[in-house]
Amino acid sequence: MPPEPRRQLRRRSTNGRAPAAGEPGRPAAATPEVAALLSRAEADRTADTIAALQLSSGMIPRFAGGVADPWNHVEAAMALTVAGRRVEAEAAYEWLARIQRPDGSWHQYYTADGIDQDKLDANTIAYVAAGVWHHWLRFGDAGFLAEMWPVVQRALDFVLALQTPRGEILWARHADGTPWPFALLTGSSSISHSLRCGLAAARQVGEERPSWELALARLVHTIRHFGHEAFAPKDRWAMDWYYPVLAGVLQEAEARNRLASRRRIFVHEGEGVRCVSNQDWVTTAETCECAMAYLAIGDRGAALSLFEWAQRLREPDGSYLTGRAFPANVSYPDRERTTYSAAAVLLAADALAGSGATSGLFVEVGSLPAPLDLDPLEEPARD
Repeated sequence: MPPEPRRQLRRRSTNGRAPAAGEPGRPAAATPEVAALLSRAEADRTADTIAALQLSSGMIPRFAGGVADPWNHVEAAMALTVAGRRVEAEAAYEWLARIQRPDGSWHQYYTADGIDQDKLDANTIAYVAAGVWHHWLRFGDAGFLAEMWPVVQRALDFVLALQTPRGEILWARHADGTPWPFALLTGSSSISHSLRCGLAAARQVGEERPSWELALARLVHTIRHFGHEAFAPKDRWAMDWYYPVLAGVLQEAEARNRLASRRRIFVHEGEGVRCVSNQDWVTTAETCECAMAYLAIGDRGAALSLFEWAQRLREPDGSYLTGRAFPANVSYPDRERTTYSAAAVLLAADALAGSGATSGLFVEVGSLPAPLDLDPLEEPARD
């Protein structure tokens, strides 16, 4: 059963009129469908599996009895938003607002009873900006955006305090405030997208954040031009391969070349995307995220193929296995079905359907504030 929210966020009308097509909050189907691959009824059952695991507090664990982390929690909330589950989605954001630390951060992992891992992960903290902007696009609720804006502001300010002089964002802080000594390409790429969502939200509420604009410009410049020099070596992870494209940092020819460069390494043809290059283990989440990256470069055929392969990990109740290992062809971790895997499917379905107000958030990043161009002759300082 869906949770009973402890408090509903206040809602305000959009000036007494229904939004027009293409505006945030315009009416859309409750759940997206992808012809011949995922019906609306099937997508709705998948949303049911996420809502069923949401706790009365609003927290969405990875699986029954498992931990929640802010990034995957927001991913699941966005999937509920796509499916029109407004009460459940807003309960998820209320939970984040309620437990946010005074410095704007969240711990990395939570249980139903408290904190499981107290590290403060920059990427997971920043992702609330993407979720809140996604909710605004779907429902056009100025009241929700106004209430969540301070949460977004504090979170992004915390994250940007981890930016190096060169531009990358350090991975995390220890709970005592000590920063970790390295940055991750996947995390910094995702943060760049969250920053653009945060800037979009700022403009909508009538705020200016020039410091965020400069931080975004430096971050994008560093990802594009410093590569391995700026980030810890994680080349064997698929996310490091496709995330600069999914986050909109690389576009057009650069994006196409990047996806082409390692496709043979990471794509298990007919099955999905390997989580890591040296293991025959394909995962639902990586496969669907990669599908959106291909959609972002205009390769709908590749995106549809990946999405089709992800359906092989679907369970009868509409949930999705985390992954499958080959050649044994067994689920791994054994029988594990995760809310973030189901969420990735619904977000990819929304992007492929292309009919909702949220469908372009990850594949048409031109709708978000663009990073400022830095003069290549005035490169950010090196550490």
